[in-house]
Amino acid sequence: MAFEEIKNHEEEKVDGNKIEGRNAVLEAFRSGKTIDKVYILDGCQDGPIRSIVREARKHDTIMNFVEKDRLDQISETGHHQGVIAVSAAYKYAEVEDILKIAENKNEAPFIFILDGIEDPHNLGAIIRTANLAGAHGVIIPKRRAVGLTATVAKTSAGAINYTPVAKVTNISKTIKELKEKGMWFVCADMGGESMYKLDLTGPIGLVIGNEGEGVSKLVKENCDFVASIPMKGDIDSLNASVATGVLAYEIVRQRIVKAK
Repeated sequence: MAFEEIKNHEEEKVDGNKIEGRNAVLEAFRSGKTIDKVYILDGCQDGPIRSIVREARKHDTIMNFVEKDRLDQISETGHHQGVIAVSAAYKYAEVEDILKIAENKNEAPFIFILDGIEDPHNLGAIIRTANLAGAHGVIIPKRRAVGLTATVAKTSAGAINYTPVAKVTNISKTIKELKEKGMWFVCADMGGESMYKLDLTGPIGLVIGNEGEGVSKLVKENCDFVASIPMKGDIDSLNASVATGVLAYEIVRQRIVKAK
């Protein structure tokens, strides 16, 4: 991981369980706690900080090197000692765990793949939809996306306790690996074919893109189909979580019809 990619990078609201202080952060890593991000004082190179950097690298945790003012802003205790970690509210699953759930239910895998959802309310709503639509799990990227924060958990209305969420380094690579296991993928995009004209049955991954930019070019190229939702109003887009619900329930409808 290149430091330049993450130095002084983020100014978003930090939503999550904060762990402050060098010993506390180091012990959190060593105990196996899931850490989504760690904010480190830029330029600090002493022993404890180097140990934290090593642990973060070992666990592929996002590191943000920031100025002291940013740490002071994030801190809730005022005693951060140059480092604040943000832990996940819930434990992440593995992709294999999600596939195992489908296998145990004797169902074709149905997975949501989220390509850079940044709003915790959207992620929480999508996890809730995944649960209600019978999806076996949700996959999110490690970087440039919201993780399992307390806000996500609350917005999911409890669904986060039943629907596994896996976090992967590379969405495109994960899609390719799942294709080798027999899955195929449809992504949502305004320029695609109407969802009503597509066969959305079988082992399927529903790919939803970032709220502003949509599905990235590389991820879209790895999808088998591009689906659009018919729009009849005066605006041309839906909220990401609403679009997910519309497409998910078209998949549900087609599965029910095929099963009859």
